[in-house]
Amino acid sequence: MFYYISGTVAHTEANLAVLDANGVGYACHTSLNTLSRVKVGGAAKLYTYVHVREDILDIYGFFELQELNCFKLLLGISGVGPRAALSVLSVITPERLSLAVLSGDEKALTAAAGVGKKLAQRILLELKDKMSREQLTSASGGKAFTPDMPLTGGKAREAQTALMVLGYSASEAAQAVNGLDEEAMTVEDMIRQALKRMM
Repeated sequence: MFYYISGTVAHTEANLAVLDANGVGYACHTSLNTLSRVKVGGAAKLYTYVHVREDILDIYGFFELQELNCFKLLLGISGVGPRAALSVLSVITPERLSLAVLSGDEKALTAAAGVGKKLAQRILLELKDKMSREQLTSASGGKAFTPDMPLTGGKAREAQTALMVLGYSASEAAQAVNGLDEEAMTVEDMIRQALKRMM
């Protein structure tokens, strides 16, 4: 429905930012990560997801596109609704979510309100499964690496895999990570930089 809403931040409260766009106040449910990056009275652009259900029409807005993409990924997991997805993204960034999936870090997810051990395990399992299917597609020739995008180092491979957890294809992830300085950067820095490149 809306790709993004751009305007002045009129009001904020827990998990909500109201954007005034041409005299209309749009209530955007959001994460604490996004709230920490907007100021009342300041300009902001939030990438949106519209959740429609019988008698509900809610707008969810995020400061960065990758956070919105993570939100959508989380909604695709059985048992994860908008509230739980927001709760996860309020305690963990997209980069750290992908690292949590790679390392099987349940604690990173159970820190979110309303996310117990079983749900955290399901999130990790389903996102890891999605990543494995993507790797199989690449291996079978769906979207394979090209010779000019070698990923030799461990950090680069880890960052690329983490990007695949976030829903990017193997070739997109490889291209974004290619050329980053592995020795000077942490895996999380590499993921963040790669995400900026893809923006």
